Amino acid sequence: MELSSSAFAPGLPIPRRHCCEGEDFSPPLEWRAVPEDAVSLALIVDDPDAPVGTFTHWLAWGINPEDRRLAEGERAPREGRNDFREVGYRGPCPPRGHGSHRYFFRLYALASEPAVPSGASRRELERAIADNVLAVAELVGTYER
Repeated sequence: MELSSSAFAPGLPIPRRHCCEGEDFSPPLEWRAVPEDAVSLALIVDDPDAPVGTFTHWLAWGINPEDRRLAEGERAPREGRNDFREVGYRGPCPPRGHGSHRYFFRLYALASEPAVPSGASRRELERAIADNVLAVAELVGTYER
């Protein structure tokens, strides 16, 4: 399975438009080669370089594998609480002068729909998908303020 974005190439900077200094829209995401038996997709976006430890920016699930993309700024069918204590996407916003941070977009192909309500925490989502992951695709971007 592969995950990509027309907004940034793997390992390169995420455009300001998708960050706290810009419009803070989620970047467009496209996927391919999803296992045929995947029922649903889930997405976790985080920053492992945050001073407080891994910081979650987006939890999304209930995504139809056949859609093959999420457009820029498009909400997922279900979204969880990020570490900004909000539901939905919040883009890169590392502390000024802290250097470049990496942002991991991980897309999970699932054998069943996660049984968690919108607004769930990362821990709840991870527990719900733990035994249902068929494949994982990863896209990493960077950002520095």
